[in-house]
Parts: sequence; C-alpha cells; structure tokens
Amino acid sequence: MALNGKTAVVTGAALGIGRAITEILLKNGAKVGLLDVNETEGNNFMETLEKEYGREKTLFLVCNVESEEQIKAAFQKTTETFGGIDILCNNAGILNESAWEKTVSINLVGVIRGTYLALEHMSKLSGGRGGVIVNTASMAGIGPLISCPVYTATKHGVVGFTRAMAAASTASGYGIRVNALCPSFVQTDLFTGIAAKLGQHAHLVDATKQLVEVIGLMTVSEVAECVLELVTDETKNGEALLLFPKTKKYMEFPSFF
Repeated sequence: MALNGKTAVVTGAALGIGRAITEILLKNGAKVGLLDVNETEGNNFMETLEKEYGREKTLFLVCNVESEEQIKAAFQKTTETFGGIDILCNNAGILNESAWEKTVSINLVGVIRGTYLALEHMSKLSGGRGGVIVNTASMAGIGPLISCPVYTATKHGVVGFTRAMAAASTASGYGIRVNALCPSFVQTDLFTGIAAKLGQHAHLVDATKQLVEVIGLMTVSEVAECVLELVTDETKNGEALLLFPKTKKYMEFPSFF
C-alpha cells in the first residue's frame, strides 16, 4: 500500500510509539488523525507537525479509547475531514498492575472497540475502501512477563484478536488486513518508574530490570519503521511481528484448521 493520499488514525498518538508512528506515516505521504487523552501534549505535537507538513495533513482530537462515544466521534470527524479512513493504528496502552481493570479496558477492550468501530468506515461491506489495521501488542503478547501478569494477558489478547480478525476479514470480504506489532522493551514513559506500577508483583522488579539489561532497549523510531512495513506490505495479514534491538521475527503459530 502506497501512503500518498491515504488517511490514518493513530491512538495514543501524542507521545512515545504513537508519536513516532504518526511522524513516519506523515513522512511517507499519509494524512493522520491523532487521538490521545493528553490534550496538552497533543496540541503541542500538532503545532510542530503543522509547521512541517501543513494544516491540511493532520487533525488532533482528544479521545479516550475507553469511550465508545469519543472514538465514534473521532472516526466520524476524521472521515469528514479527510474523506475516509484507510489505516488504523490501535496503539494506546498502559502498564499498571494495580489498576488491572483499567489496564484490560485500555489495552485490550480499547483495541477491540477501536477495530469494530473502524470497520464501519473501512470495511468494503459497508462502503469503505478497505485498508489495514495495526495493533500494538508486545513481546509480552508472545511470552510471559512475570512481573506483569495482567499486562501480559492483555497483550496475548491483542495478538489473538488480531489473528482472528485477520482471518475473519479474509473470510468475510472486509478488505482489511490486520497485524500485530510485538516490540520488546522500548525507551518510553511506559516503563518509567516501573516498580510503582507492578502492584502485588513489585518484588519481581529486579527480574524485569535484568531482562531489560539482557535484551536492551529499542527506540520508538525502530518500532515505527516496523509499523510502516506492516502497513505498506500487502502480503502481511494476521502477522505478529516480534521486535528486538537490531532484529525482528515474524512469529509462527501452530495451525489447527
């Protein structure tokens, strides 16, 4: 998929991975609707982007992925502004084992809600142009992160949902590819002060820190490059792309059918 003339929506777009995804999509010719709960950072980022790409290429909307009403309104506004939606990056996420229900709500339910509402605009069965959805999961969606059982569960859920949705889209004729991005540790605010976010598993923080030392940290730009690959390569559907510093791997799963 060439990005010139395409419209993308990115959730959690103001900071971290979402910010890098937004930048790389714009750089490659797409228009982008930026969704985030952080109004201050979102507006500041928009000002920066407008100076570089012009006012007609970006749109910032305050949006909480826990709110069906806000997501619906954001998708509708993006469609009205840019003429449709071709790409969705479900990127918003948190790590907070103490607030485990909110973690499930944002990391997993938010991805499902965003995908289903996007289908109303993107699916060829409802008059859309088709396109691609990329869901930000984690290496914790492939194997367990022992200090973060709930975070691990949500990211496993994202990978499973992605693979099933990709197959459902193919079987139903939605015309939408669906892929999951599974980065290892990334230099973002997500892991800042991680000990305070582990709840009853805070005693395992050293195990996580040791794992970081072994694996290393990725930059958000490295992650965004792989998002671009999943968006533009039309052979990729139902993939879970595992990312480590300087290497990546498309996961292979057992087939039961």
